[in-house]
Amino acid sequence: MESGSYKHLLVEDRGAVRILSVNRPEALNALSGAVIDELIAAVEAIADDAAIRGVVITGAGPKSFVAGADIKEMSEMSPLEAMAFSEKGQAMMLALRSLPFPTLAAVNG
Repeated sequence: MESGSYKHLLVEDRGAVRILSVNRPEALNALSGAVIDELIAAVEAIADDAAIRGVVITGAGPKSFVAGADIKEMSEMSPLEAMAFSEKGQAMMLALRSLPFPTLAAVNG
């Protein structure tokens, strides 16, 4: 997925560091299913890019880094959908942990 094709994720390279900014400031950057999908795609792209040597994850806007899971979205899920959502979030975290270089959180808010 090209960096310009993300709806809720801003991607910037500064030298060998890729900066991923969750861009849902109106929802305090809560992690919806769409955001998690985009983060997984971005991390997979990073893993395949030999030029990247580090990652910084941050949130857009001055109020919040990431509020956590999108509770509003989750309130509309069936139990099975909620389980799948949880598993998707776990897959995102595993993908981040599996990167072979430093991954930092720039926490604001």
